[in-house]
Amino acid sequence: MPTKLTDRLVKGLPTPVTGKRIHYDGVVKGFGCRVYASGVRTFILRYRTRTRLERLFTIGSFPDWPTEMARREAAELKRTVDRGGDPVADVQAARAGPTVSDLCDRFIREYLPRRRPTTRRTYELQIQNEIRPVLGRYKVADINFAQVDALHRKITARGVPYKANRVLALLSRMLNLSIRWQWRSDNPCRSIEKNQEQKRRRYLSPDELARLGAALDAHPDQQSADIIRLLLLTGARRGEVLAARWADFDDGFRSWHKPASTTKQKLEHSIPLSEPARALLTKIRGALHAGQEPLIANEEWVFPGLAGSHRRAVRRAWMSLCRVAEIDAARVHDLRHTYASVLVSRGFSLPVIGALLGNTLPSTTARYAHLADDPLRLATEQAGEIISNGSRRH
Repeated sequence: MPTKLTDRLVKGLPTPVTGKRIHYDGVVKGFGCRVYASGVRTFILRYRTRTRLERLFTIGSFPDWPTEMARREAAELKRTVDRGGDPVADVQAARAGPTVSDLCDRFIREYLPRRRPTTRRTYELQIQNEIRPVLGRYKVADINFAQVDALHRKITARGVPYKANRVLALLSRMLNLSIRWQWRSDNPCRSIEKNQEQKRRRYLSPDELARLGAALDAHPDQQSADIIRLLLLTGARRGEVLAARWADFDDGFRSWHKPASTTKQKLEHSIPLSEPARALLTKIRGALHAGQEPLIANEEWVFPGLAGSHRRAVRRAWMSLCRVAEIDAARVHDLRHTYASVLVSRGFSLPVIGALLGNTLPSTTARYAHLADDPLRLATEQAGEIISNGSRRH
């Protein structure tokens, strides 16, 4: 008859010559100690599921697990079984669970195709260079705060704190999807403290605009130059200009009707065009009809590229233009900021500017509010001068 297992009894259990032998406890049914020929002793629980499937669950090794502690664990496991659980199946499911690498693959396959090409490329690079190498081998269900925080701090230590925040945001988006896919139940990224960021407020000065204009005129790639010109004349986003079709403009190029597929908010956006913008588009259209554009595959795109699609990037051209024009620390997106700053300096209201830029949130346009200081300062100086001169006459 089985007797109650104790630490002393477990230590003295005979070692089999070969294989292993289980000695069962006399208190908790199915609980026992498995002794191997090597002398190793482990506690186990043998049970049957509600479907009468026999299972053997390994609790842990002795003496890491004292006998009494192992017995209490076995009793708790039996209660789980009585409620319909299956501890062995749970362990097997955890071992077979998806890894972060699997999550990366599904994210790329199912989520990224709905994003813009530039967003897809950015996310793919962050996954390839930052997330997969560090976390890829771990189970999605096992990712915890410490691992995510370590990744964020590691990237920050390289001197790229903003990039660390972007990778954290991407990983958080991926883990949110994993919750939806029932791969885990929480998102440890939500507890990570992000690096402080200063909003960029880079606008080209009048002198920089003059130098940029001269560099654009002399640039060997006039298609890139025209893309930069249209960006500056409309305040549009780079993707909107690159993906512009001739069908998006009305006769005479008085208005530009941007389809939802090209805008950040996924909403249609129509804007009137200035005379310089109309003249630029007229010139580009005339050059296309004259056969002066060597990259043309069709006449659908304003800025055609290779293989029948549109131009994809102007980064190299922009960097070259900045070197020639002696413009430091400026991005292509800063042309949009410059367009907005010109409007603000001429006294146009933020709602008008937001409508032209296609900003749906007032807070997005509000970043330009401080630029209204210049016209206000000019106005108060003029008022002060008039009042001061008038008071001197008396």
